[in-house]
Amino acid sequence: MKKTILTLLLVTLFSCKEEKKEVTEIPIVKTQEIEPFTSEITENAVIYEANIRQYSSEGTFNQFTKDIPQLKELGVKIIWLMPIFPISETKRKATGGDDSKFASEMPAEEQSKYLGSYYAVSDFKKVNPEFGTIEDFRNLVKTAHENGIYVILDWVPNHTGWDHVWIKEHPEFYTQNEKGEIIDPINPETGETWGWTDVADLNYNNQELRKEMTNDMLYWIKNEKIDGFRCDVASNVPTDFWQQAIPTLRKEKSIFMLAEAWQPELIKENLFDMYYSWEGHHTMNKIAQGKETVANWDAFMEKATKEYETDDIAMNFVDNHDENSWNGTIEERLGDASELMIALSFMTPGMPLIYSGDEYGLNHRLKFFEKDSIPKEKGRNWEIFKKLGELKTTKVALHGGKNKASYKKIATSSNDKILAFEREKEGKKMIFIGNLSKNNQEFTIELDGNFKNMYTNTKFSLNKGQKVQMESWKFVILQ
Repeated sequence: MKKTILTLLLVTLFSCKEEKKEVTEIPIVKTQEIEPFTSEITENAVIYEANIRQYSSEGTFNQFTKDIPQLKELGVKIIWLMPIFPISETKRKATGGDDSKFASEMPAEEQSKYLGSYYAVSDFKKVNPEFGTIEDFRNLVKTAHENGIYVILDWVPNHTGWDHVWIKEHPEFYTQNEKGEIIDPINPETGETWGWTDVADLNYNNQELRKEMTNDMLYWIKNEKIDGFRCDVASNVPTDFWQQAIPTLRKEKSIFMLAEAWQPELIKENLFDMYYSWEGHHTMNKIAQGKETVANWDAFMEKATKEYETDDIAMNFVDNHDENSWNGTIEERLGDASELMIALSFMTPGMPLIYSGDEYGLNHRLKFFEKDSIPKEKGRNWEIFKKLGELKTTKVALHGGKNKASYKKIATSSNDKILAFEREKEGKKMIFIGNLSKNNQEFTIELDGNFKNMYTNTKFSLNKGQKVQMESWKFVILQ
């Protein structure tokens, strides 16, 4: 931590007579600031998605802040806060999906329980009073920084809620139909609504909107010491806006930028630092469900090598707020393959994500528009993430940032069932071998020697040509 020492001298002059000047030294005030964000931090970082509403029964900044110190046990170096802003009342959603309903359509006695979507923002410069005060938020950031953890805000640049002040004061900031009516976001490929009817679509053809959006982002960097942004549906916003905005933000401070997108152009030219590895995520789901094999994983890795540059960073994830609420829990999607796929997300080049509750074995779909909460008892999952976090943060061969360790596939006699690969950097090596199938496997591998299984802290020997037995969905991490 960098220490800044401020020393103030107070000079007091007594009367008009010539008397000796007394100099009083004010006590030294020490403040702590986190080191500026650098690309080196991305090499061994774990990112944590914090769902403040559902993290605790209280759903407040303060309750989450209490637990920040222990997140270090999991290797967390970046906290991504889901949107912390006030949520619009107008067109507030009560349910999702094709048959979604607004809170106003529900029985009067039930309407108060519908809290709406975090992504229907009514004011980009305030905090949601449900979560606490701005002072509470500042304490969260301060606590994170004191623990060597950076904080990024979930930013929603594509749309606003229907209560946003721009709706009345700057309707020209929004996309309008032929009747001059502001509309919700449209899928450019189909020309039809996405179904996000609780938000109004922003029109980036308007240059003043671009200035206002950038200034609102700067507000949090300048005034609240945040360290970057996760940008919602970043690819739905014109790339040339990011080319304008991100350099402006970086002039103010060294920040970390995560795009909820996969398009390679958003990661180039010092724009976003990290992208969503959606294809990797879907491939893991399909393998766990028996719909794909190791061959599909190999094809994904080969494609990623061609599409992205060596200093592009993938966010590897088995879960996030959308997946949990809408597509199912880790247990639902991955089943018996859950532990292996979590390990794979840490072993693969990139940065692994932990979503609120997964470290406690979250096994229910969190409500999206209502209050819910995660389990808070440490058990098997905490130990899984702790072991993997320790490996990620301490092993050079697992570096996954802009100067990542190499990835090289290792052939086996069962290439469609057994995934084996080596990570290497600075002469340090780590090897992953996993049975990506529901059946026990017997195979040979072109490796010879005595190793240590770093995951179980046990010895592990391999001999070329000798058959290896591995149970379904089991794996080893060798050094």
